[in-house]
Amino acid sequence: MAELVFFSGTMDCGKSTLALQMDHNHRARGRQGLVLTKHDRAGEAVLSSRLGLSREALEVGDELDLWDLVVEQATHGRPVQYLICDEAQFYTARQVEQLARIVDEMDIDVYAFGIMADFRTELFPGSRRLVELADRLQVPQVEALCWCGRRATHNARVVDGHMVVEGAQVVVGDTTSGPTGEVEYEVLCRRHYMRRMTSHAARAQAASPEVLPFDLDLCPLPIPPRGA
Repeated sequence: MAELVFFSGTMDCGKSTLALQMDHNHRARGRQGLVLTKHDRAGEAVLSSRLGLSREALEVGDELDLWDLVVEQATHGRPVQYLICDEAQFYTARQVEQLARIVDEMDIDVYAFGIMADFRTELFPGSRRLVELADRLQVPQVEALCWCGRRATHNARVVDGHMVVEGAQVVVGDTTSGPTGEVEYEVLCRRHYMRRMTSHAARAQAASPEVLPFDLDLCPLPIPPRGA
């Protein structure tokens, strides 16, 4: 039976790389599918990984009806056996419902990949609906790391080197400038997210002559069990 599966994690945990790998695996077995994305860092109509891998994709606008898209493909002799949906956090709730309908009524597998929460730690509408409707939720095996070395759990928005917690929910980083400056994103552990301590702020603190090494805001790494 077909499934709606939501792969969710912070940035830098390999979601887009996994999406590209899954598409490759299905195509290698002769299956036909569609690859969709929205607001990819590399530009419109492309699915890209931070490792440098990429492929063409269909850009998902807010008005795109995904059910009609799949029906149109089948009508023109291009049957769809699976969907790869990257950056699914940006899809509308209605589009996520269309994905669920595609799974249930067309028996087509849908693999969605996205971030759960934004830079304010609030759920994206698309991610919230996926959590509510998905058959399975999966976390990629690769863990993103905070600058301190602990597992990263939060996505921070950095504007001109300073972490911000206010602003529009969707601003593409690394490639565009926001209304107030250059926008980047960084993954942090909860402790450093709550303290607004990015890697830039940590370096500045470490360079201060008034700060001793044992005063740095570091998180002790967990002690591995014996025999590990």
